[in-house]
Formats: sequence, structure tokens, C-alpha cells
Amino acid sequence: MFDKLMGLFSTDIAIDLGTANTLVYVRNKGVVINEPSVVAINHNSSRTKVLAVGSEAKRMLGKTPGNIVAIRPMRDGVIADFSVTEAMLRYFIEKIHQRKHLVRSRLVVSIPTGITNVERKAVREAAEGAGVREVYLVEQPMAAAIGAGLPVRDARGNMIVDIGGGTTDVAVISLCGMVITNTIKVAGDALDEAIIQFIRRRHNLLIGERTAELIKITMGSVWPLSAEMEARTMDIKGRDISGVPRSIRIKAEEVREALFDSARSIVESIKAALENTPPEIAGDIFDRGIVLAGGGGQLGGLDTLIRKEVGIPVFIAENPLLAVVKGVGEVLENLDLYRRLLH
Repeated sequence: MFDKLMGLFSTDIAIDLGTANTLVYVRNKGVVINEPSVVAINHNSSRTKVLAVGSEAKRMLGKTPGNIVAIRPMRDGVIADFSVTEAMLRYFIEKIHQRKHLVRSRLVVSIPTGITNVERKAVREAAEGAGVREVYLVEQPMAAAIGAGLPVRDARGNMIVDIGGGTTDVAVISLCGMVITNTIKVAGDALDEAIIQFIRRRHNLLIGERTAELIKITMGSVWPLSAEMEARTMDIKGRDISGVPRSIRIKAEEVREALFDSARSIVESIKAALENTPPEIAGDIFDRGIVLAGGGGQLGGLDTLIRKEVGIPVFIAENPLLAVVKGVGEVLENLDLYRRLLH
């Protein structure tokens, strides 16, 4: 009776707690928040003080004075800084509830496949510390598959490749369960780092994370595209290794060269999963194809590269950035239907 009464006054939510971005889904409303997983804190106060969260905090990356640090509390899909993650969750939850502290929600949150029990407990405790009444955990590739519209409850094999900020999850799904899973720490962050290192080696120029991410989004590709796309160039600014600010112009083919090894690692992870897939399910995947989700799924030419290397049709989910949060939202709306997926 008490739980039903609480449900009348709570706002149930689902969260894609990602390394790069946190997306929040509110029951009966849809996705209402999509902000970077970044928190700016002040170390000068007697206790850690949160100054900004999300987009405002991301604008501070690489530009703060010594007493202010803009950090990303999630690394490789798991909590790297517990207290800051709890503060970030509390910020987003209170933003939804308009700071009504007496309202306590039920929460469905996505987690990477293969994380330890300790890491799962950290996610649960961070959510509970932020004021959530009940916490349910759903593995990200399953959420991505649901959000991409795959028939996960059918007796047919489906393959989802969710390329997030910290990890790439490859999963073969059938009958609401994951038959094969494969997780590698090569995703959006690794792509950004590959660009940073390439620019440093090739041009002796140091650039930051934000510049690398902009290059990836604007010019990133791993397969030759149209002549118009191949002719693109981009002016970027950074610091010469001698310490002097400098600007250079990079070409699309250089960005492709920088990203290719990381893309190859994703392809090899897909091949490894297919090699361990039961024959009947492999036949289903051959007929139905592979679905890409997550921000990395939009990388130019990645679908073509995978199709050429694996020989199976590849499709990009509709709005791949929202696949996981739409999936956890679907689970939230139908908790009884997806009960067996919850942890």
C-alpha cells in the first residue's frame, strides 16, 4: 500500500549513465535530458563543492584555474569517482523533480556488460544516495537492442554493437537473453585519444579532448566516402611542442588514418563474437544483419568497413545516440514484461 502511495507522487525515470553523456527518460514523457557526464568542482572549499554539471561543466574542460577541476566521473562505462557520480545523479534527479526532495523515484539505469559486482553495487548505491527509492539495473547492449527496435523476446538471433564513450559492447541476443557478449575499451574516448596522438606525431601539435571530439564529429571516417567528403579540410588550433600556440590545416584522409586502428579493433571484436555464436543463431544474424548503436555507430564508413570485413549486412539504428536511453525507458514503462532482464 505504501509503495503504491509513493508511486502516485514519484516521477519514475530511466538513465543511460554513459561515459560521455548522461541521458534521462521520464515515464510517460520520453527523453528530457541529454547532457555531458562532466562535473566541475571547487577544491578550495572545506568540502568538495559542485559548481556545475553537464553542458556548463563541459565548457570548462581544459580552461579552469587551479582550484576548479572539471572531471568526468565515469570511465570505461563504470564509476571512477563515486562521490562526484552521486552528485551528478542527484543534480539530474532534482532537475527532473524540480528539487522536491520528498519525491523518491524508481530508477532504471543502464550498466556495461561484464562489470564486477562491486561496480554494480557502486552504481546502485550512488543512485540510492541521490534519493532514488528503487533501483533496477539493465545491461547496456540489451537496452540498446530494445531501443533500436530489435525483437529481443523472439526466438531469433539479433546482433547489436553499442559503441559508447568508454566501451564497445557486442552482443548476440535471443529470447530476452544475451547468448554471446564481448566488451572492449575501444569507443568514443579511444577515438578522441587516437586523434590527439596522431596530430601530435604528424604535426607536433598538442590539442585537447574537446578539439579532438570536434574533429571526430566533423570529419571522422574509417572508409573512403564521397569525393566532396574526401576533399574536406579543417583548421585546428593547439600548442606546439615548443610551447607556442599554432594553427594547422588537416585533411579528411589524415583523420581516417588516425581512426583506422581503433575501428579495426571493433571489427575484430565483432568477428570474435560471431565465431562463438551457435550456428542456428549465426544463420539468423546473416539474414537479419548487424545493428550499430551509440554515438560511435555514426562514425563515417564504419558500417561499410564492417560489412566488407564480415560479409553481413550492417544497419545503423534510428537515432543511435538515443538507443540505450530509449531501451531503458521502454523497460521502465513495462517493468513486468522485462522483469527477467533486471538486476
